[in-house]
Amino acid sequence: MAEVSEGSQSPTSEKDDVFHSNGQTPRDANGTDTEAPASPLPDTDATPLPRRSSLIKDAAGRRHQRKKTVSFSSMPFEKKIANSQDCLNYMQNGSELIKVRSNSRQYHRYFSIDPDLTELRWQPSSKKPHKARIGLEAMKEVRSGKTTDVLRNKEIAGMYQEECAFSVIYGDNYDSLDLIAASPDEAGIWVAGLTCLISGKNNKSPESLEDGQEMRDRWLQEVFSSADQDNIGVLDEFEVINLMKKLDSNISTAKIQQKIKEICTARIEGKNVQLNSDEFSRLFKDMVTRPEVYFLLVRYSSHAEYMSIDDLMLFLEAEQGISTVTKEDCLRIVEKYEPSPEGRQKGQLAVDGFTAYLLSEDCDLFDPEHRKVCQDMAHPLSHYFIATSHNTYLLEDQLKGPSSTEAYERALKKGCRCLELDTWDGPDDEPVIYHGHTLTSKVSFKSVIDTINQYAFQASEYPVILAIENHCCIKLQQAMVHYMKAVFGDKLYAKPTDENAIQLPSPEELKGKILIKCKKLPLDSDNSEGWVTEEDEGAESTDNRKKNNKRPPEGAIRKYLLSKELSDLVSWCQSVRFTDFETAADEQDVWELCSFSESFALRLANSFPEEFVNHNKRFLSRVYPNGARVDSGNYNPQDMWNCGCQLVALNYQTGGLMMDLYDGKFAQNGGCGYVIKPAIMREEIAYFSANTRDVIPGVPPQVLHIRVISGHQFPKPKGSGAKGDVTDPYVLIEIFGIPADCAEERTKTVPHNGYNPLFDESFEFQVNLPELALVRFVVLDDDFIGDEFIGQYTIPFECMQTGYRHIRLLSNTSEVIPNCTLFVHIAITDKCGGGKSSKRGTSVKKNRSRMRDHCSLKTTGVKNIDDTFKSGVQSLADAADLRDGVLIALEAFKETCSQASTANLKQCIRVLSSRIQSSADQASICILKKDGWPYIENHSNIPDIIKKAVVAFDVLVAECRNLVENAVEVCQQLRDSQKAGLEMHEELNMLCQQAGLRARKLNKAMESFAWNIRVLKGQADLLMQAKQDCSDYLKQIEEAAVATGLMKPQVQNNGNTNAMVTS
Repeated sequence: MAEVSEGSQSPTSEKDDVFHSNGQTPRDANGTDTEAPASPLPDTDATPLPRRSSLIKDAAGRRHQRKKTVSFSSMPFEKKIANSQDCLNYMQNGSELIKVRSNSRQYHRYFSIDPDLTELRWQPSSKKPHKARIGLEAMKEVRSGKTTDVLRNKEIAGMYQEECAFSVIYGDNYDSLDLIAASPDEAGIWVAGLTCLISGKNNKSPESLEDGQEMRDRWLQEVFSSADQDNIGVLDEFEVINLMKKLDSNISTAKIQQKIKEICTARIEGKNVQLNSDEFSRLFKDMVTRPEVYFLLVRYSSHAEYMSIDDLMLFLEAEQGISTVTKEDCLRIVEKYEPSPEGRQKGQLAVDGFTAYLLSEDCDLFDPEHRKVCQDMAHPLSHYFIATSHNTYLLEDQLKGPSSTEAYERALKKGCRCLELDTWDGPDDEPVIYHGHTLTSKVSFKSVIDTINQYAFQASEYPVILAIENHCCIKLQQAMVHYMKAVFGDKLYAKPTDENAIQLPSPEELKGKILIKCKKLPLDSDNSEGWVTEEDEGAESTDNRKKNNKRPPEGAIRKYLLSKELSDLVSWCQSVRFTDFETAADEQDVWELCSFSESFALRLANSFPEEFVNHNKRFLSRVYPNGARVDSGNYNPQDMWNCGCQLVALNYQTGGLMMDLYDGKFAQNGGCGYVIKPAIMREEIAYFSANTRDVIPGVPPQVLHIRVISGHQFPKPKGSGAKGDVTDPYVLIEIFGIPADCAEERTKTVPHNGYNPLFDESFEFQVNLPELALVRFVVLDDDFIGDEFIGQYTIPFECMQTGYRHIRLLSNTSEVIPNCTLFVHIAITDKCGGGKSSKRGTSVKKNRSRMRDHCSLKTTGVKNIDDTFKSGVQSLADAADLRDGVLIALEAFKETCSQASTANLKQCIRVLSSRIQSSADQASICILKKDGWPYIENHSNIPDIIKKAVVAFDVLVAECRNLVENAVEVCQQLRDSQKAGLEMHEELNMLCQQAGLRARKLNKAMESFAWNIRVLKGQADLLMQAKQDCSDYLKQIEEAAVATGLMKPQVQNNGNTNAMVTS
C-alpha cells in the first residue's frame, strides 16, 4: 500500500497538501492555487486510506497483489438502480469523486446535478462558484474507463481501477473533466445518468424521463391486474410469489418472501402481507433489474429506457461481433425476449427483455459453431486428440468400487471414443470385466458388449476403439471374439492392414466402425495361438522399471498366450512395447500403438519434448494413470496434450479439475470425441517443443481480455454446515496450455453476497498457442473452511465468443447449477496480425522487436541451407512491416476515437459520427470512395479532435491499401523461399554431416531448419489473413457509417467515385 502523510490542516483547506503523484508538492507563484488534492481511492488489495488529503510517495510502484481482497462496493442493500430516474436522483443527491487534473494532481470533490438537470457542479473549490460547474448544453459525451491522456498518464494509470474511471467531454475544444468513482457501480450510475441527459438534451425534464418508463409500468400493471382475479387491488403473499416466479423463474422464493417482508414492514399504516400495484411494481424492479445490465443498455440506447431496432443492431455489431445482423434479426430478438406486448409491437427492447436476451443461449460464451462437427475429419487418426476412458467399467475407485455397464453407457453418452475392457476368466466359462486382484465387483463381458453396441454411436458417429487388456485363457478369448462378432456385426472393423500404409486412416473413413486395440501375432504366423508380451497396466505390476527413459529388457516383461482369432480382430491399433524414439522412428509401423504410464510419459515429455511431439505425428500414443492411484484420481491431461498424445486416458467416474479440463476440451467439434491437433503438431516439418516457454514459430501471440462483471445466485459450497445461503464469493480465472500460457488471476472477494455480487474487474492473458489453450472460470467461497468450490466452467480458447456473455456454472459433477451464472465481457486481440478480425479486434502496441521473435529465421550452421533461407529474410521483414503498419494505424485511430484497444472499427465510427453531429459548427463530412477505397473529405471548419480522427482514419486506409496491394507479391516470395528450403529436406542429414555437425549440433540444425520452414509458411498464411482482415475493416467502416448516418450507400459521383455525404 502506498505510504500516506497527513497534513496538519483541515482536509477542506484550499492550501492543504497540494501534490503531484510523484510526491512533489507544487505551489503557484503566490502560494495559492489551489484545489486541495485527494488521496487515491483504495484499490481492491489495500486497506482503506484516510479520507483526508494525503501525499502518495510511491504511486508508480503500486501493484496489484492477487491475494484475498474484499470489496464493500456491492453490498445488496446499496443503491437500488432500476431506471434512469434512479440515476438522476442519485446524482442530484451527489457523491464524492476524485477529480484528476492534467498535471496529475487529484482532488476530492463533491459532485452533483442541479435540481433543474441543467448543469454539473462540484465543491469545495478555489474557483468562483460559477466556474465550478459545466452546463449540460456544453457536454459532448461521457466516456467510461481511462480514455483520455490525463487518465492514461503513466504516473497515475496504475493507481485506480479502470472500471472506476470516467470522463465528461465538454466545450467546443472537447476539454475533459476526468473523474474517479469509489466503485465501478458508482461510476456506472454517473455514466448512465449523464448519458441519458446528454442524449435527451432537448427533452430532459423528469416528466419526460418518467414517460420513457411508462411502457414497463403499463406492462406490470397489466400482469398485476390479470393476477388480481378478485379485482380487489391487492395480491397476497402467495399470489405475489406465483406472479414473480411466472415473470422470472430464476428468482428464489425465499428472496421474494424477504423482499415482501421489507416492503410491508416499511409501511406506516400497517404490516398486512398484501401488495398493491405500485408496491408490486417496486418489488419487481428492485429484484429483477440488474444495474450492470441497465448501464449497458443506456450506453447503446438512443432512449434511456429501451433499445430501438437500430440501437440493438449497433450493439450486436459493435459488441457481440455479429457482422451479418439485419433489422429482421433484431425484430426477431425483440419478439422473442421482450415481455411487454407494447414493446414487441413497437420494436423496443426494454431492460427486462435485454436481460432475458443476455441470459439466453444466443449470448452463451460457447460458440454455437463448435456445437457441431466443424473440423476437418479427413486427417489420419494420429492427428487428433481422442476422448479416452481409463478403467471404464468402474463407477468409483479401483480398489473396491462397483463395476457396471452403466459406466460404459455414461462414457459413450459423453462422447468417449476409446473404452477400456479389463478381461478375466469368470465363472461358468464366461469372460468377465473387473480390476484384477482387487475387491471391485465383476460385470460380464457379454453385457458390456451389448451396452457398447447400443450406445456406441449415439453421441458421435466416429470410430470407437476398444482397448482390451487381456487376461483370459484361449478358450475365453475365443468366446470374446464370438460375442464381438455376433453383437457388433458389420460395425466391427477387422480388415487386415495394408503393409505399405504410410499413415493411419481418418475418422471419416472409419465412421460407424469399432476397432480393437490389443496385442497381435506376427502376420506370418499360422499357429492358432502364440506368446506375446503383456502391455499397459498389466505389465506395470511386474515391470518395476527403473527411472530411465527406456523400457526394461525382454526378460523383465511377462508374456501370455494370445489366440489367433482375437489377434485377427486387431487392425489399426496393435499394441507394441516402446523402446525409444529413435527405434520407433526406424522400425515402428503406423498401425502400432504404444502405451505409457503417466509418470513414464512425463519423463519422456521432460527429457525429449520435441521427439515426443514428432513421434505423435505418425503414431498413436496412449497414456494411463499410475497404478498407485487406487482412489481413481486423475493426472493433468494438458501435460500429455502438449506432447501430442492422442489417447490420454482419465477416470471418467472421478470428477474435479482434471475432468473439468477433459470435458472442456472435448466439448468442441460437436462433442464427437475427436479434436484436431494444432497444425504445428501435425506438419511433418515443423518445430515444436512441449515444454516451450517461448513464442511459437509462425504463430502470433493473442491477448485475451476478460472483464468479470457480476455473478448471480451462487449457492453455498457443497457440505457447508453454515445456516442460510450467504457466501463470500470470488472468481478465479485459470489458463491451461503450453507452459508459456499457463496463468491465473483472481477477483476481489465480495462479502456476504452470493445472490448478486458485483466484481467488475478486468484481466489480460497472453496466449501463445490458442488452439491448445483452455480457459477455466471458478467461483469459490472465501469464507468457507474446507472445499470452497461453488461452481466452474471450462472452455477451449478457440470456442469463446467475444462480447457480453453469461456463463452457466457447473457443479463438481459437471451438472448445470440452476440459475447460477457469471456475467463477463470477452475480447481477443492479436499482438501481431491474424485472428478473427470481425469478432476479435486487433492488437495492443508492444515492444516491436519482441513482437517479431516468432517470425525471425535461425541459422543452421550449413552454408548452403542458410544461403537458401537468406532469400526469405527481406520478405519476412516486408510482411511484418505491412502488418505492423496496419495494426499501429488501427491503434492510433482507436485512440483518437477514445476507444480501448479491444474496440472494433464500428465502435470508432459510431464515436466519430457522434462528435460530428454534436460539433458547434455543424461539421459537414463527406466520405468518398474512390477505386474502392474510402476517404473523408471535410467541407467545414471542424474541431481539432475531429481533425485528428480524420487524419488517423486516412492513415489507416492508406496502410490497409498498402498491405492489400503488396500482400500477394510478398506472400509469393515467402512461399518461394519455403519451397527452396523444402527441396533440401531429403538431403538435410547428409548436408549437416558434410558440414561436420554431430550430436547436439546436428539436432540443433534440424530444429532450426524446421523452425525456418514453419516461420515462412506461417508468415505467408498470416499475411494473407491480414489481407482478408483489411477487407473486413473496410466492410466494418461502411456498415457502421451507413448505420450512423455518416454515409449514404450506392450514390455515384464522377464516374468511379462513390459519394456518401452527411452533415
